[in-house]
Amino acid sequence: MVVSEPEELPLITEPDGGVPPVIDSERGLLRAAEALAAGHGPVAVDAERASGFRYGQRAFLVQLKRANSGIWLIDPEPFQTLEPIQEALKDSEWILHAATQDLPCLAELGMRPDQIFDTELAARLAGLPRVGLGAVVEHLLGLRLAKEHSAADWSRRPLPAEWLRYAALDVELLMSLREELSTLLAAQGKTQWAQQEFEHLRFFEPTAVPRADRWRKTSGLSKLGSPRKMAVLRELWNERESLAENRDVAPTHLLPDRALVAAADALPRTVPQLTGVPGFQGRAAKREAPRWLRAIQAGAATEDLPSRQRSTGTPPPPRTWKDRNPLAFRRFRTARERLGRRAEQLQMMPESLLAPAVLKQICWNPPAVIDPETVAATLKQHGARPWQIEQTSAIITVAMLDPEELTDL
Repeated sequence: MVVSEPEELPLITEPDGGVPPVIDSERGLLRAAEALAAGHGPVAVDAERASGFRYGQRAFLVQLKRANSGIWLIDPEPFQTLEPIQEALKDSEWILHAATQDLPCLAELGMRPDQIFDTELAARLAGLPRVGLGAVVEHLLGLRLAKEHSAADWSRRPLPAEWLRYAALDVELLMSLREELSTLLAAQGKTQWAQQEFEHLRFFEPTAVPRADRWRKTSGLSKLGSPRKMAVLRELWNERESLAENRDVAPTHLLPDRALVAAADALPRTVPQLTGVPGFQGRAAKREAPRWLRAIQAGAATEDLPSRQRSTGTPPPPRTWKDRNPLAFRRFRTARERLGRRAEQLQMMPESLLAPAVLKQICWNPPAVIDPETVAATLKQHGARPWQIEQTSAIITVAMLDPEELTDL
């Protein structure tokens, strides 16, 4: 284990082979595919998005590295698909860090892995104290990465040279990290656990929220005190979403959530009233003022008033259980505390041992008959992997059958 202070570690500012040019032509894409296919072993993969700048979460740069083929930087924008790269990597293992961030945007480009090794997930299972890429590199490799452009606008063209160095470094050391983490997991007896997690991760898809309900994710929505004002917020959100998609900009670049909530609460009727609402100042807000006023009027006049709480099929927040369902609350708290102790024994965080959402589900909606078999089946139904069921089902069964009394009521 590295014991040096981070500032004392060697700083890596550029890949060993330098930063390659960005591929943005069909000829270059085929050349990259040929080189990657001729390489061997796993391939390090990463993608950069323009979150907060562009609409959606598509990739604006894809980075790959493979033994005997070097690093390749690909601009996906000129291509409808990266199918040649997908074909070149057929049957190979992809090494990613925090794969859930990149898999959806890579899938949009026709890239789907046949095997995965997620270095962030592996670090969590191994019990590393910090699991960001830079922190894991420091801990296991004794090196520092020059990382300073993670929140940049990657849709910018041409991409600055220093950004490309940063992007190339994201894949430079992933193969070395994989080896170190594999050794660590094997020493802890967690190799099979990791393999189950990686296989589950291979089919990851973001939770799909219907567009009709996405407005409910607006930050600050709970401040609105009536269904009528919520209807106004819904219309403002939909108008902002349509305009953002049309302009290919992040919705919050047009108006922040707090501005939508403030307008829905104030219900302005004129342009001066609207531009007096926090967040609606500036030339752009005035130019689009009629659009926002129409949305406010539509929400104020609609008969389709939303309910305060949308039924999602998920349990309510556990902080409300004590009054609504005291038995479920006791079961949940007992199981959570005991799973926390088990996770500590296994040198991992509790959420790696079992997703909190799964524990909430089984405690709020338990099987009709509670025994080891039904608890195991319910855990599997909610997506727990076999190793998680093996480690947690007995603990949860006992906690649900004999929950501890609440001593702080």
